[in-house]
Amino acid sequence: METTAPPPESTTCIPESTSTIPIPTEGDAPPDPVASQADPKSSSEPMETNDSATGAEPIETNDSGNIPGPEPPAQPEAQPRKRRRRRKKIFTDMISSTASRLRVLRPHTKPSAASASAADEDDDADALTGYLRKRRGPSDLSKEVDIEALIAISVGFPVDTLTEEEIEANVVPQIGGSEQANYIIVRNHILARWRSNVAVWLTRDQVLESIRVEHKNLVNSAYNFLLHYGYINFGIASAIRDVKSKSSDELPLGSVIVIGAGLSGLVAARQLIFLGFKVVVLEGRARPGGRVRTKRMSGSDGSVVGAADLGGSVLTGINGNPLGVLARQLGLPLHKVRDICPLYLPNGRMVNSDVDSKVESSFNKLLDRVCKLRQGIMEEIRSVDISLGTALEAFRHVYNVAEEPLERMLLDWHLANLEYANATLLSNLSMAFWDQDDPYEMGGDHCFIPGGNGRLVRALAEDLPIFYERPVSSVRYGSDGVRVYAGGQEYQGDMVLCTVPLGVLKRGTIDFEPELPQRKMDAIDRLGFGLLNKVAILFPYDFWGGEIDTFGHLTEEPSMRGEYFLFYSYCAVAGGPLLIALVAGEAAVKFEKSSAVESVNKVLDILKGIFSPKGIAVPDPIQAVCTRWGQDQFSYGSYSYVAVGASGDDYDILAESVADRVFFAGEATNKQYPATMHGAFLSGMREAAHIMRVTRRRSVAPAAGARVNTTNHESNSVDPLFETPDLAFGCFSVVFDPQSTDMESDALLRVSVRSGNSDSDYIHLYGLLQRKQAVELNGLEDDVKRGEMLAHGFKTRLVGISSLCNAAESLIRRIKAVKSTPN
Repeated sequence: METTAPPPESTTCIPESTSTIPIPTEGDAPPDPVASQADPKSSSEPMETNDSATGAEPIETNDSGNIPGPEPPAQPEAQPRKRRRRRKKIFTDMISSTASRLRVLRPHTKPSAASASAADEDDDADALTGYLRKRRGPSDLSKEVDIEALIAISVGFPVDTLTEEEIEANVVPQIGGSEQANYIIVRNHILARWRSNVAVWLTRDQVLESIRVEHKNLVNSAYNFLLHYGYINFGIASAIRDVKSKSSDELPLGSVIVIGAGLSGLVAARQLIFLGFKVVVLEGRARPGGRVRTKRMSGSDGSVVGAADLGGSVLTGINGNPLGVLARQLGLPLHKVRDICPLYLPNGRMVNSDVDSKVESSFNKLLDRVCKLRQGIMEEIRSVDISLGTALEAFRHVYNVAEEPLERMLLDWHLANLEYANATLLSNLSMAFWDQDDPYEMGGDHCFIPGGNGRLVRALAEDLPIFYERPVSSVRYGSDGVRVYAGGQEYQGDMVLCTVPLGVLKRGTIDFEPELPQRKMDAIDRLGFGLLNKVAILFPYDFWGGEIDTFGHLTEEPSMRGEYFLFYSYCAVAGGPLLIALVAGEAAVKFEKSSAVESVNKVLDILKGIFSPKGIAVPDPIQAVCTRWGQDQFSYGSYSYVAVGASGDDYDILAESVADRVFFAGEATNKQYPATMHGAFLSGMREAAHIMRVTRRRSVAPAAGARVNTTNHESNSVDPLFETPDLAFGCFSVVFDPQSTDMESDALLRVSVRSGNSDSDYIHLYGLLQRKQAVELNGLEDDVKRGEMLAHGFKTRLVGISSLCNAAESLIRRIKAVKSTPN
């Protein structure tokens, strides 16, 4: 919702989750555009999220020169600034030891005597050594392999194992061994090669030019996987569009209804059309983008303009980020968020750097102590979780941290920053799993896109069949397909992809018939969906100075520590002198009940308190916008977090499809990258591939009534798992989840029933149960009692391998992934 209020106090509402205050001013001439490249990012810049984006007019970055009217006062002499860096995870150590074991698949000239000797010792090594270009030694080639492995890691691939997606896609006939290692080399090479020039379509033949012909099968397997799962040849470059438009002329594989035109919905729709599906997108808003919205701001005469990202704004880590790929394809320069962030006291004075450093160090130590605590009691907190806020406060008292008023204000600022990163109060965050996604965090600088993320959205939405102002009320699904009811109309299809925010699922505004499985409903309830709000203000000129991108403000009231605690300067990217103040934690909730005029006046008072003592006058704003994401009926909040009692597994459960008809995407379905724009993007690609896989499986399934060979071929894919089961008794065998020792963790049961006279004629039936239930079955006397307990006591239904639920399939993938990991 967006509310507009002419000065001084009246307020009107128009549909959008923001409040806009136009403030009359004298006409100002627009400044000259200029692109900006800045210094490295601020570490105190936390993650900002979303699974969609918005349309706004593209506005180039500029300075603030040549503005008639009030003269900007001279800036005082620069003071020392506090640099804040976020601790990063370093992956290079993981590569050096692994890449040295990997074999090279490049074509080569006649091998030297040394390489021939090595080949005699290892036939595989002989087949796979070589050079991509002449005059390159083994060390050069090794470096290239290392670099390609690093690129693959930055995109999200593990070092020397397959992903669950690759295992599902059967990219190699056998998990583990030399062929898997060779496949990984090929996959990394293809990925790195396309990433070196994302403006062109990489063909299979081009890849084969640099891979030895005897490994053509590996090339085909890796290329198909990367293409269909959206790791290469994706995006909005003209060459990519041209190829994909030609491939969509074939007979459709099926029809998919996509609910939501946010990032995940737009990306999925584009990929599904490329894969051969007929697609329609239903969007409740009058625009694409969802929770990423770029608003064009200007005065009444349009002389000063700016583009404000009111939702998702920061590309959190550019290494491997698909949104960075889109920006490169559009030729958009990225502005690195600089890592200088001065902090100001309530009286406007800058915080003493020594005190600042001391409290920041204490804050980091508190987090470290919480991490050590949970490592020691992880099994206990699985059953009795506590909040991160409770743990931090307990350690603060024990170690007498921040007992002085100034130190406490500084600590509160860091806590507010943490609440911003997670979009909720620390008292709501799970101590055990609040940062479960940290190992997957994208590396590199945090960046802004000049003109706003709406530029990406407009490009992604172009030429897609999107029906706007179609809020979905009901989804009905069954064996014959799906029916979606939106805006008084019925839409029919084979499958539906639901990309609405978690907040909408929590509200239950979409009726699913049949109801969603209880497992999914429980995950929806457990996960949190938080709130972050912003105040964007366009000024006639930049009075705060362009040498910084962020500055912070402290408050004396702990409960309001997140109120306007951090300011972003958008001068370098917005096209005009724009400031955005963030409102996080408890203050974000209270903010939605305040009037827009009152909120803007508070921000102006803070700015005057900081800059007036320096002799810098704060001019009247040209326009101001206040967001109200919690009141937005198409989101009911900002982004997801791991609440007390939840875990990262709930993201996976939310991503599970239902009956192979209803699929889910969005940031809250991405365990690795939740609460981020790239997480939403990647989830859309993931589900497009999932839908294709299900469609192909359905197309080769035996027709109703057809006789099925009862031999074990149906279960070949899981037979190796039961060669050494964790439990075996009678005709029952069980394999446990290798990632958990919890007695309530999942286990896969196989029951073998003889179907003929031969000892090899068996039908295998499967079921999902808990580890403790498997142990209980083992304690029973015979298979008859076990069968009765299974059916009547545990209510477990036995099915064929192809009919297993998503949770069982996920368990199988985890077991295979662990078995594929070298010892």
